[in-house]
Parts: sequence; C-alpha cells; structure tokens
Amino acid sequence: MKQWIKIQRIPGVLASCYEKATRLVIESYYSQVADEIVSSSATGTMLDLGTGPGYLPIEIVKRNPEINIVGIDLSKKLIHMAQANAAKAGLSGQLRFEVGNATNLRFDDDVFDMVFSTGMLHSLRDPVKVLKEIYRVLKKGGQAWVFDPAKVASDVNRVKWKASLSFGEKFFLRLFKLLGLHKPIATYHRDEVLPMIEASGFKEYNFEEKDNEIRIKLKK
Repeated sequence: MKQWIKIQRIPGVLASCYEKATRLVIESYYSQVADEIVSSSATGTMLDLGTGPGYLPIEIVKRNPEINIVGIDLSKKLIHMAQANAAKAGLSGQLRFEVGNATNLRFDDDVFDMVFSTGMLHSLRDPVKVLKEIYRVLKKGGQAWVFDPAKVASDVNRVKWKASLSFGEKFFLRLFKLLGLHKPIATYHRDEVLPMIEASGFKEYNFEEKDNEIRIKLKK
C-alpha cells in the first residue's frame, strides 16, 4: 500500500464538495449497497461509520422502515447535512446522526445488529483499533460490512460534479491540491487486510475484490 498522509476528517471547507459528489452516486452506488444490506436479512439497529451526508442509511431505511440506524462522522458539517437529509426524507424517527470517532465509540458492548462502512478504511490511521471497536459494539452473531474504497470516486460523473461546484468550492479544492493535502486513494490489498482482521477478534469473515473495491464481511 502506498503511504499517503491520512486525513480522517473531510475538511469543513470541502464538505459541500463531497456531498455533491455522493449525491450523484445515490442510484449507482448507495442504492445498490442498500439493496444488498436489506436482502441479507439484516434487521434491528445498525451503525454506519463515516456516514457523510447520510445517503446510505437513508436508502436502507426507505427499503425497510423497521431498521433503525445511527450514523457517525468526524465532520460536523456533514452530520448537519445528514440530519437535514433525513428530515427531508421524513425518516428522522429511524435515523440518528451524530459527530463521533470510530476509534473510540461511545456505545456499550453488544448493542448493534450490524455495523457498516463505505470508503473509510483507507483513511484510518489505526484501522485495527476501529475493527476492534466494531467487534466490541456488535451483538453476538452480528455482521460488519466494510467496503473500501467506496465507488463514489469512480462512479461519479466528474464533468457534472465540477459543473455543480461554486467558485469557492473550486478554490479550496485547488488549494488543497497545491498544498499536497489532496492525495490519491491508497487501496489496501488482501495480504494487508487479513492481519488486521485477525488482530481485531473476528474469526468469521469473507474477503472479495469487486470492481476495484474490497469488500470485507465479518461476523461476530
């Protein structure tokens, strides 16, 4: 894996740029992942790590209103967007979004039926610690799905996305590139991920690569 500076939080000035990109892949990516999660017979209470503007939890609950989801993210701006998006969809009763750090979850042990994350693993400074936290908060028999890097970057129509950006958004994107803070996504490989899983406590797992995205499905 290439070694890049890992910026775990989407900077506030770029939150709106990120939200516009993710909005463009609701149908091509988040809807498909939501279908997979709902069809896996997963029910109950779920946790979304690195939820961003909340589009994946919204798509899941649209398909099964009996599911309740907590979404956390380090970015206050993205959490505010997620809360607004949930309210707009009329799903605030089933969805809760809050600022939180995946390396130190505030939740008790054994409380979630499922934990999922899309596009977060590559940005973590301590992925093993996060996997251990996932293991801790999962109920016995619960599942954790970690997809990375999410196909947001590859699926987004970049021409349409750039056309949607304001002058200020384009300025800050260019500034981050000039400062060397906007780096290519460093993708993990199987031989790097398996030791992380083994160190986290999970014994049952499935690893696959699909369309340049690694998909890890774990069971406690």
